[in-house]
Amino acid sequence: MDREKKDLILEKMMIEYGNELVRLAFSYVKDTEIAKDMVQNTFIKCYKNLDSFRFDAQIKTWLYRITINECKDYLKSWNYKMVQVKSFINETAKSILPSTEKTVIDKYNNEEIRDTISSLPKVYREVVYLYYYDSLKTEEIAEVLDIPVNTVKTRLRRAKQRLESMIKEAELNGR
Repeated sequence: MDREKKDLILEKMMIEYGNELVRLAFSYVKDTEIAKDMVQNTFIKCYKNLDSFRFDAQIKTWLYRITINECKDYLKSWNYKMVQVKSFINETAKSILPSTEKTVIDKYNNEEIRDTISSLPKVYREVVYLYYYDSLKTEEIAEVLDIPVNTVKTRLRRAKQRLESMIKEAELNGR
């Protein structure tokens, strides 16, 4: 494949899938700038390996797979673990003093729902995100995560059950 064609394909992919991939990466790393870095790394890998891509699979699922792997690699990295330790220390210090910012944020329903989803175990959170936020079909999710379709369906069902109980509990506690 010549360079001009690769450049054109990459540009189209960046326009078409860039925002989706940033949202996907954000669901893993919980930081917008890092999510953007993960997507940039995804497009670099994509560009380098575009010649070996066998257009028998969907390019979207290929990009999702690369992005998820980038995020998982980042989450295993030493750098991320150190950031988490610093973040924990800062959060602990903030929790001692009441935060006006936190009080304002807690008033917004969408934020609470996103927080509730984020508190799910990773296996449930990723299928919920891909299904509801990225509108992927269960078959596509299975391909992206490299798991059976029935496993995707089971995880979705269990995630819904957990979310329902978490929301009911939050309502009972007066949130």
